[in-house]
Formats: sequence, C-alpha cells, structure tokens
Amino acid sequence: MATEKKEMEVVKGLDLERYMGRWYEIASFPSRFQPKNGADTRATYTLNPDGTVKVLNETWDGGKRGFIQGSAFKTDPKSDEAKFKVRFYVPPFLPIIPVTGDYWVLYIDPEYQHAVIGQPSRSYLWILSRTAHVEEETYNQLLEKAVEQGYDVSKLHKTPQSDTPPESDAAPDDTKGIWWLKSIFGK
Repeated sequence: MATEKKEMEVVKGLDLERYMGRWYEIASFPSRFQPKNGADTRATYTLNPDGTVKVLNETWDGGKRGFIQGSAFKTDPKSDEAKFKVRFYVPPFLPIIPVTGDYWVLYIDPEYQHAVIGQPSRSYLWILSRTAHVEEETYNQLLEKAVEQGYDVSKLHKTPQSDTPPESDAAPDDTKGIWWLKSIFGK
C-alpha cells in the first residue's frame, strides 16, 4: 500500500483509565528490541497513583517467557494529545541503561478494543487488540488507519497468538535475558 508522508494525528482526550489493562500485539514492525520468533506478545498497562503508567511487555520464545518492565508518562502533561514516552532499563536481566522511546496512540476505537500505536519517525508500528485475535475486516480497517498516518504497512509482521494465550506463571522465565541478547543480533 502506498504511503503519503504527512504530519501525524494522534488521539485527543484518551481516557487513560479505560486504556489500562492487557493488550495483545496483533502485528508490528520487526524490531531489534523483540525476539524474531516471539509469540503471544502482549503488553499490560497499570495506572500508578502519580499518573504514570507501569508497563509490562511479555513474549514467549521456545516455551520461555521473555519480559521487560518499564514506565510511561505523557510527553506534555498539559496537552490532551495521546503522546507518551516509554522508558525501559536494559538489559532486562541487569536493568542499568535507560532507553526511552515515543508511544503515540494514533487510533483507538470507541469501545477501546483496538489501537494503532506509532511514533514520529514511523520506524515502529503496533496493531493492538484486547483479544488475541481480530477478524480480517477489523485488521484491514486498522491497517488503513496506519496508512492514513503515512505508514508503509507492507513491513508489518503478524504476531503469532495462541488460541489460549499463556499466563505469565505458566512458563519458565528467561532469567538470563537470552531473548534480548538474541534480538540485538537479529536472531
């Protein structure tokens, strides 16, 4: 699909409390920050008393759970735009180096069931859903929202999701951060 570069429009007036909870990654641009063979990838957001958001990103690779925790905060607390910064400390097995990135909510449906997340350089894109699977018609509508924002959606990779997504405590954790190291080297 063709793309047209224009200024991105982000959601205004995002109800942060409604946005909290679990989101499944339906598709994303490949990233060196995620394992190449990751499955059942998801994010869980929890609102902190100070208005920041606790972020837990999880993925499964080879039967092991890889995860990283971080926090998100509004780029401009006075703005009604859904522009956030997300900060993680890496590597996840010895979190000492802060890495901060943009997290812009480009689209959210009225029921808060599907979202399109991006950032200003258009190097990253995520299609998220409250459920592990979406109907093809819904997926195509979400792709169209990304195209409207100037994204080349041909780079999207669908994320494998199980019919019954695993629970966090149902698989051993990758405590050595091997998934993270492999992802840095494109494995």
